[in-house]
Amino acid sequence: MLPLFESMPGSLMSQKNETPALVLALLLTVGLLGAGFWWFMPKAGVKLEPQFASKEPQVPREAVSIEDRISQGERNLASNEIKTDKPAFALAKQAGVRAMAAKQYSEATARFESALQAARNAPETLIYLNNARIGNNRSYAIAVAVPLGSDPNGSLEILRGVAQAQQELNGAIGSQSVPLKVVITNDDNNPDIAKQIANALVQNPDVLGVVGHYASDVTLAAGSVYNAGGLVSISPISSTVKLSGFGKYTFRTVPSDYVAARALADYAVKRLQQKKAAVFFNSQSAYSQSLKAEFVTAIALSGGQVSDEFDLSAPTFSAAQAVDQALKQDDKLLMLAANTGTLDQALQVVQVNQRRLSLLGGDDVYAPKTLEVGGQPAEGMVLAVPWHIDGNLKSSFPRQSRQLWGGDVNWRTATAYDATKALAAAIARDPTRAGVQQALASPAFVATGASEPVRFLPSGDRNVGIQLVKVSPGKRFGSGIDFVPVAW
Repeated sequence: MLPLFESMPGSLMSQKNETPALVLALLLTVGLLGAGFWWFMPKAGVKLEPQFASKEPQVPREAVSIEDRISQGERNLASNEIKTDKPAFALAKQAGVRAMAAKQYSEATARFESALQAARNAPETLIYLNNARIGNNRSYAIAVAVPLGSDPNGSLEILRGVAQAQQELNGAIGSQSVPLKVVITNDDNNPDIAKQIANALVQNPDVLGVVGHYASDVTLAAGSVYNAGGLVSISPISSTVKLSGFGKYTFRTVPSDYVAARALADYAVKRLQQKKAAVFFNSQSAYSQSLKAEFVTAIALSGGQVSDEFDLSAPTFSAAQAVDQALKQDDKLLMLAANTGTLDQALQVVQVNQRRLSLLGGDDVYAPKTLEVGGQPAEGMVLAVPWHIDGNLKSSFPRQSRQLWGGDVNWRTATAYDATKALAAAIARDPTRAGVQQALASPAFVATGASEPVRFLPSGDRNVGIQLVKVSPGKRFGSGIDFVPVAW
């Protein structure tokens, strides 16, 4: 989930037994701090761009009102959307936002079109353009909940999927069809804020469904509100097993941690012939705890065992000490069940390990930072992800996304696209909240997805498998390594 780079705990810096490789990893992390980048590949001609820095006074996130966290185009929520050296984009978008706030939809349309001509890799702007084209005309509305304030890069990945689906749907409709309007909300990945946003969306009768939320604990918090209020939410990101059967209005387009953990455990035992593992996780993350627990169970069922568990969020955590202990315990592989907030610590483990023990990881380790900071010590690491752009060569979605955004997208864009297409298909059957829920829950429901059809189990989980990828030599990132699909 493409994090903002965070400083390392002070205790890590003071450890005398950290290796030179770890020091190098920390220096690389600091070097990347100022770079800031998106998920697009260099081969597509789109470099990973630094964030657009707003010149407006910064307001503490907790002080932002719920009203100011919700926008159909009248507020600039994604101030990081485009880098600072594109002033034509910034000026045009700001003018479009002002026009939308004044309900001058023709003017807003022209301004947003100008902004996208200056920089097309701008999903919030594309959503606002589609909304402006609708204006006051009849439409069906959905919302998307993203953590723009705390994880802007990951938020834009999701918005790309929603924007692409909206663009396709509205561009393909006939004169008798009803277009799709998208409301963007920013919950900062905060459970309390997410619940307030969920309440606001439940109270808005025009909203027929929600794409979101992001982190598993945030989705659980908001999901209780949606279930009580009878509003469908489809998370493209949250994989904790706690969401399975959480409520009849709760769905997701990403496989659960149960599926990912079983795939990784099977790969470890059957392909790597390794049965003894150490697991690294974050005790403060619902996702990380879920993936860890499922892996412990899965590898035991496969005839293996987890002999050590290390909390990446602990103040006293030391990558060098943890790896040393794993070696002394004769562990054969390291499972990185890290979340976004502990990716730095997980990459320290990768550097310290120096390929001595096999490496596995969850989807939060699937990030450009892993390739940049992990480097050669990360080669051979196998990750479980919901989707890979080269995983289904027959799919038209990769080509269409490249044409729209000018580069490759990752799994978060694909699963957000799938969630939007699913909501649109359900709305087309019955444009009421109860009707949308009944359509999605129907055994006969199917919607077109980025790679595979979208179907849901009675638990609300998506009926789809997982994709394993391996860190291998490659040229798309310019670092010499890439994530490559594993066929086994």
